[in-house]
Amino acid sequence: MNIKTQKMRIVTNFVITMAAVTLFAACGNTQKPAETDAHAGHNHAPGEGHGAPVENVASSGAILKDDKLNAVYQHYIHLTKALVAGDMAEAKVAVNAIELGSKELSNGAALTALAAKIGAATDIEVQRTLFSDLSNDFIQRVKTAGLSSGEVYVEYCPMALNDKGASWLSNEKDIKNPYFGDSMLTCGEVKETIK
Repeated sequence: MNIKTQKMRIVTNFVITMAAVTLFAACGNTQKPAETDAHAGHNHAPGEGHGAPVENVASSGAILKDDKLNAVYQHYIHLTKALVAGDMAEAKVAVNAIELGSKELSNGAALTALAAKIGAATDIEVQRTLFSDLSNDFIQRVKTAGLSSGEVYVEYCPMALNDKGASWLSNEKDIKNPYFGDSMLTCGEVKETIK
């Protein structure tokens, strides 16, 4: 077995493990009442101070009413951040988790296929172009499912996709454009707030 195959198996096993953990966590109510949570009131990012690197913890701040979709949405946010950073390898990790999780969704075949295309892309710009269709699918799913807490913002960049324009979902009002990354990080605007 060559090194590339071993690395792919490691990445695949990691993605499967992370997806399974996320799906199981989303299925149950894991929130502790404030009086029994030793960390209540502390303003630190999830995973911070607990040995887990913050950049590997997917936490959106918004919780969808559909637990299975919520688990997949966390990976969508991870993918968005990877595209903002121009990190093609991290984008592949996130999209592999989306592909795996979307198989559990009702009518998830289109989402699974889009995720697979992004995962197979060999160029960050191709990933970003395909991200538009994935985002449109997620926008409709999030609107249909609704949120149990937090807010999700539909953001839009008129210059994306060669001036055709493209949307994406974010948990922050501040624009961090996944279609251009550092070259035009703040290009875009909030078009809608989903509550």
